[in-house]
Amino acid sequence: MESFDYHPHRIQDDLRGLLDGEVRVDPVVRQIFASDASVYEIRPLGVIRPRGVRDVVAVVRYAASKGIPLHARGAGTSTAGGALGPGLVVDFSRYFHRVLESDSHSVKVQAGVVLERLNAYLARKDRQFGPDPANTRTTTIAGMIAVDASGSHWPRYGRTGEHVQQLGLVLADGHVISAGREPLVEGKSTDTNPRKRELIDRLVELFSPYQERITQRARESSSLLRGGYHLDGILGPNFFDLARLVVGSEGTLALITEARLSTCEIPPHHGMVLFLFDSLEKATHAALALGDSRSFSQPAACDLLDRRFLSLARDTDSHWDQLIPMQTEAVLMVEECGETTDDVQERLNRSIETIRHQRRLAFGVRDMRRPEDIDLYRQLTSRLLPPLRQLEGASRPVSIVEDMAVAPSVLPEFLVACQNVFKEHQVNAALSCHPLQGQLHYHPFFDLANPDQIEKMGHLAESLYETLFRYGGTLGGERGMGFSRSPFTQKQEENLYPLFEAIKQVFDPGGLLNPRKIVGSNDPSSLTKNVRSTVPFRASSVETAPTSETNGSAPTPESLPSKVHPRKTRPAMRNILELQLNWDPDRIRHTAGQCTGCGDCRNQDPLGRICPRFRSTPIEEASPRAKANLLRSLLTEQLDLKQLTSDEFKEFADLCFHCHICDLECTTSCDIPRLMAEAKGAYVTAKGLPLSDSIMNRIDIVGFWISRFPRLTNLALRNRRFRWFLEKTLGIAQGRKLPKVYRRNFLRRAMGKRLTRPKNHDGVKVAFFVDTYVNRHAPELGEAFVNILRHNGISVFVPPRQLQAGSTAIASGALDTAAKIARRNLRLLGEAIRRGYRIVATEPAAALTLIREYGYLFDDNETRQIAENTCEASTFLWELHSQKRLKLDFHPIEATIAYHTPCRIKALEVGTPGLELLRLIPGLSVQSIEAGCCGMAGTFGIKHRTYRTSLRIGRHLMGAMRDPSIQAGATECSACKIQMEQGTAKPTFHPIRFLAAAYGFLEPSVLLATKSKELTVS
Repeated sequence: MESFDYHPHRIQDDLRGLLDGEVRVDPVVRQIFASDASVYEIRPLGVIRPRGVRDVVAVVRYAASKGIPLHARGAGTSTAGGALGPGLVVDFSRYFHRVLESDSHSVKVQAGVVLERLNAYLARKDRQFGPDPANTRTTTIAGMIAVDASGSHWPRYGRTGEHVQQLGLVLADGHVISAGREPLVEGKSTDTNPRKRELIDRLVELFSPYQERITQRARESSSLLRGGYHLDGILGPNFFDLARLVVGSEGTLALITEARLSTCEIPPHHGMVLFLFDSLEKATHAALALGDSRSFSQPAACDLLDRRFLSLARDTDSHWDQLIPMQTEAVLMVEECGETTDDVQERLNRSIETIRHQRRLAFGVRDMRRPEDIDLYRQLTSRLLPPLRQLEGASRPVSIVEDMAVAPSVLPEFLVACQNVFKEHQVNAALSCHPLQGQLHYHPFFDLANPDQIEKMGHLAESLYETLFRYGGTLGGERGMGFSRSPFTQKQEENLYPLFEAIKQVFDPGGLLNPRKIVGSNDPSSLTKNVRSTVPFRASSVETAPTSETNGSAPTPESLPSKVHPRKTRPAMRNILELQLNWDPDRIRHTAGQCTGCGDCRNQDPLGRICPRFRSTPIEEASPRAKANLLRSLLTEQLDLKQLTSDEFKEFADLCFHCHICDLECTTSCDIPRLMAEAKGAYVTAKGLPLSDSIMNRIDIVGFWISRFPRLTNLALRNRRFRWFLEKTLGIAQGRKLPKVYRRNFLRRAMGKRLTRPKNHDGVKVAFFVDTYVNRHAPELGEAFVNILRHNGISVFVPPRQLQAGSTAIASGALDTAAKIARRNLRLLGEAIRRGYRIVATEPAAALTLIREYGYLFDDNETRQIAENTCEASTFLWELHSQKRLKLDFHPIEATIAYHTPCRIKALEVGTPGLELLRLIPGLSVQSIEAGCCGMAGTFGIKHRTYRTSLRIGRHLMGAMRDPSIQAGATECSACKIQMEQGTAKPTFHPIRFLAAAYGFLEPSVLLATKSKELTVS
């Protein structure tokens, strides 16, 4: 397979002009596609993103002529490495994502359609695609077909293959065919396509001698679907099911471009019970009782989790502490659905009566009815494994033996046998299971940075699989064979393996379609080859980084431990890692290795938040996973450090706009913003910044000069020619509404009111951190906040000579600029804290920078004290209310407004204090808009090159603002305000402004009647 020798750039030259799609062969993209959700890592020759079937045909024919392997890829969520290989990766997720047509019982889709998006489309017709693997938010339809995925609802909906009616295929020689259940006349195909007819006839000849063995195999394991090529039910007396044969073939027989699938009705009512057991054995016997068709009709879903998963649930969410007692050794989640709530309740009551009362197997039951509770429990298996993998310590759960199945009747006995194997090898493991299906997902704990542990992993797999085969079980029945299970295909299918090889030969005589998967890899030791380079975990050995004695400057290379420098011949490592952010050297390694590759950050829910950049540009490079993978590959020297200063890396880095949502919503809490700030800093150190970015980073200085001539500036910003000039010179988008400039900024007003002098005060004292927007463009917001604080008896101090927070500089990688800004602010604010003041900012981005991002730059007591004593303005006022110290003498405001939660408020993890404050105002009707990210991301939405992308990201929010019932918008973030006003004439204000109106500091009618003060060129 690896005998080909072809240079990546030669491939790009050869394919240029042949494809409408993209060809990427640069080291950055190739490294990003070197891994997926498995433990394996193989860098491909290149990545192809075809735009249509014609492109796929061209790539297949080109690869065949050059002897280059092809690896079809969807979301890259395979835990077996099914989409990895050294050839060309064909990425169907980028352009093959359209729903082509649908009717009352079926739907036709392209290969890259994501299951969740498909079901969102079908839900409009009260239909759905039934099978639901754990990664429904990211997995593609072709990926599900490739492994014949099922999921928790297998008892009701079965497997993906049972719903496939027709497949569009590109064969290994470039021919395009449609595959379904093909009719036979006297054992021969009558299809009009000569290539398809020839293919079917050859396959019929192959199958005929094996029919008795195939039938015998089906009888022996009627409840199991074995991994590998599907043979049962393929050849009938008058048909050959070509589509069914391709299902589960993992891209080794043909490339799937489209599929017609059967759909089903969405059940109108659901219910769930959670059974609690004091032993795993009781839980499995309870599942067998539920699966006994003589007593019950099988439930819609049934999942079993062991105590390790449950312990993690308690650690990650306190909600589970109350629901799952500590003595629980296993839980069984049982879901029912039906036409009526009474029907569902009757089914659940029958299960409870049998399991809890008659057989006395469960010691507790949790009965769930509300849809939100059911959704919470459904997420247990899909959302808990990734955080389980990022537990502190060297050993993590590994997806290597996580797809085994036995007949449900032998499940209790088999689980005991598996526990004995784990004890023999002295390995711990977490278990999740679909007991009615007999499907087990074990996740043993290993340290993949330790070669001895990798070897041990291989021995464990061999022992487990020997036990599995002894019980008549099977591998790869739900998640495919990939690299981790293909070496055992021959042992599992000894009698039928020659047929497997012959099928592969007929479809792919050159062996170029995803080689070494299912067939062609019979050496068990290959299970432990190509294991992903892992950053070793060590307890922190550097207690502090920069100290106050060095004024927070980065330490010299000589002052850090030698283990930071893997090779003395790589001085660039020192320059890049040690002269930028404040890192404990081991901590950056741990952070970069924290990402499990699960791919959940690729979810495309338009109303979700995690990585809005990926939603607007759904390519792997835009995903947070890609960023963690790239930094990990740099730290493990899989990628040369010089790539950090390449144009390809700059293009990649620009796909992160530092919203911090990935850090918040990532199931492993991988700190991608900090990693990307480090990487961007390396690039900026070497190459510098464009003029427009440099100006944006010091917008406070720009604001100082333009505010000297406010009338001229505001008139100029209304001029079309001047706006054109700004776009061409500074890159500021012509169409973007820009805030009005005030001559008398807030700091000058505060000085006139003597707010810049600290006062002796025994009560609560606030040091107001103003930031650029309030200071230059919304001084009335600052005055409103001061009035509210004074009204509540709080002393206010506005530190003079404060600068902007520096958020934009950190996001762009201008870390030197950010450090200079931070040093000055830290000195001023540190003094205020020592005087007893608490720092409060009305701008969420500024608050986040003070609380978290200054810690990227410095590690000293002053920085930590400021982080501990800083909060955002709405949060501060809501805390006052919670302490019953906020005056509620509000005047009614009869109006309907829409509130949007900024990403930075979410990143601060303070809830929605602004929304709660608005709801305190009598008469004010507040609608919370759940429309995802606004898309502004600081200056991202102002720049010409990203302006349209910003609008695409924020289109749902701007659309919601056009609701006729809404009179105004509300949000804490100035950037969100600009975007909310972009597509409507309705004004948007900080919640502080509405509170000020309710207190009587300004007329509400004046506030709501105010037209947008933003300036634009129509």
